[in-house]
Amino acid sequence: MSHLSDAAEAMAAVVRAITDDQLADKTPCTEYDVRALVNHLLFWGPSLAGGGRKESVPQPASAESEVDLAAGDWRGRLLDLLDDITSSWAPPSAWEGETSMGTPHTLPAPVLGDMIVGELALHAWDLSVATGQRLELPADLLAHLHDTVSAGVEQGREMGMYGPQVAVPADAPAFDRILGLTGRDPAWT
Repeated sequence: MSHLSDAAEAMAAVVRAITDDQLADKTPCTEYDVRALVNHLLFWGPSLAGGGRKESVPQPASAESEVDLAAGDWRGRLLDLLDDITSSWAPPSAWEGETSMGTPHTLPAPVLGDMIVGELALHAWDLSVATGQRLELPADLLAHLHDTVSAGVEQGREMGMYGPQVAVPADAPAFDRILGLTGRDPAWT
């Protein structure tokens, strides 16, 4: 659970520093600029939190790309969602049994929880490099991410979550190796 809160805290620090004039900036996720990646997080955040509570959260009728950042304080909404995700996964019971992200397909709760840790950490990096920030993650979170990403990388590619592996030197920093596994180029600018 502390890995999830560490990833959410890292994401929150990045989100707090994004300015509205950076929303059109490109990100390493080729399908997303900063605005679209924030939309992605706002769209899926309630389902990620619902997974920790073992509640099915219905998806909004609008498509992910139609979440309106102009409707209120997008930054505050995203920070509130990160708090909700963290608190919903805080009880040990959140990590037991099966859960889902509002779909009929369930996963073991630890698998979904670790997917969320990865989602938050990787997208925090995407947003940080897109907006000229430096992301710092604790060593124990990096070790956990390396283990869980390595274990699920092929499934992640099959699901379209990860691209083809980017070659990274074996002696590169831990997060660079994780980024390479997920198809991200650590040298992206």
